[in-house]
Amino acid sequence: MTRYIRHAAVFCALLLASLLANAARIQVVQAGSYDDNPANRRQTIARYHEPRGDILVGGRPVTGSRDSGGQLRYERSYENGPLYAPVTGFASQLYGTTFLEHAEDDVLSGSDPMLSPFPLWNDLTRARADGGDVVTTLDRGAQQAAYEGLGARKGAVAAIEPSTGRILALVSTPSYDPAVLSGNGSAVKRSWSRLIGDRNKPMLNRAARQTYPPGSTFKVVTAAAALDAGVITDLDEPTDSPAPYTLPGTTTSLTNEGEGCEDAPLRAAFEWSCNTVFAKLGADVGVADMTATAQGFGFNDTALRIPFSVARSTFDTSVDRAQLALSSIGQYNTRATPLQMAMVSAAVANGGQLRAPYLVERTTTDAGATLATAGSRPVRQVMRPSTAVRMKELMEGVVTEGTGGNAAIPGARVGGKTGTAQHGIGNAGVPYAWFVSWAQAEDDMEPKVAVAVVVEDGSADRGEISGGGVAAPIARAVMQAVLTS
Repeated sequence: MTRYIRHAAVFCALLLASLLANAARIQVVQAGSYDDNPANRRQTIARYHEPRGDILVGGRPVTGSRDSGGQLRYERSYENGPLYAPVTGFASQLYGTTFLEHAEDDVLSGSDPMLSPFPLWNDLTRARADGGDVVTTLDRGAQQAAYEGLGARKGAVAAIEPSTGRILALVSTPSYDPAVLSGNGSAVKRSWSRLIGDRNKPMLNRAARQTYPPGSTFKVVTAAAALDAGVITDLDEPTDSPAPYTLPGTTTSLTNEGEGCEDAPLRAAFEWSCNTVFAKLGADVGVADMTATAQGFGFNDTALRIPFSVARSTFDTSVDRAQLALSSIGQYNTRATPLQMAMVSAAVANGGQLRAPYLVERTTTDAGATLATAGSRPVRQVMRPSTAVRMKELMEGVVTEGTGGNAAIPGARVGGKTGTAQHGIGNAGVPYAWFVSWAQAEDDMEPKVAVAVVVEDGSADRGEISGGGVAAPIARAVMQAVLTS
């Protein structure tokens, strides 16, 4: 009898061991597959069971969490959503996350191990820490000025602090309210269908994710390349530049909008945006040096993140001399984001040094303890310091004597460059209005802001666009907001 009891006990022990082994297999070995199974909603429920961390601008949150009372309890809310949508993106229970909501999701959702004082215990218990906060570099005044300046027009603004690379404004219009995508009901699905079907693309971040032909604003790059290469040594020496200019190897003539460009010195050609002078300069500088300068500014960079990815701005490196001439005036295959052109202006303002742009100053716990900081940003010498001095002089001349007078700010040094970018079949589209600039208050030691503005549907009067009538006033408002903050 004792033997049968012993056998039964051994059998029960084996059953228990089998159960424990199976439990261990499910909990440890197969945990990943169960976690990733679409039918398992526990992670989703846990993700939305606690409030999400916030995105801060100027020390104040522009996001929040609303208690819906449902199974997916907390939904994302936004303060002045359309103003900050190109920065925050959206956090949707149905459609995922974009922009900062995506790039910093680990911190905001509480899944970053750095948020927990006992990360190993959280791994074992599968507990989530409270969501952390993301502190941005944005200047509230500059962001508001850019948004109000664009108004109902389609376009974008990017503003950078030249000495650090901090992004002070990133605006895209038309915009949308990310809050309409936060929940999981039928209203969210209707909003999604409406937004993705809108031909004006309100969810497109035109400041960082849309490229445009930069037109005459690219002449900043061409002038810097010509000065660095020694093709131009004197800003006031006449250039050997016929008007009209026959593109090399072709019978195509390039003309100017105004008179007085034939053999114009670089200073006058820059102030009045002479296409013929800069097309010939680009061809004379050559593909290698033009490419080196353009890429120094950031063109053709596929790795730029701020921390979300930025569309690649392009300068074609496989061109003949005629194509190079057109590329050098911001046409042909040359394309740039507004953020890229703000980087061009910032490099000039910062003595030829370009700091990589960034949008997140630091991340913190919900109690405010710092998790990570942006730290010192990499610096790249784009042009010689002496070239940068002369480029600042040229850009100031555009505002004081040339086409950029609408950007002038009393009591401040302002440099700028207007641009008109043709597009469409046969260049039939209404030209894009561009303006790039930098500003320095009279009591500051260095420029405080560099700005790029593009307006897609500007005035149909091309002269107004090339004269800075559309984009320059927007840039001026943004610069004033930074200088007075």
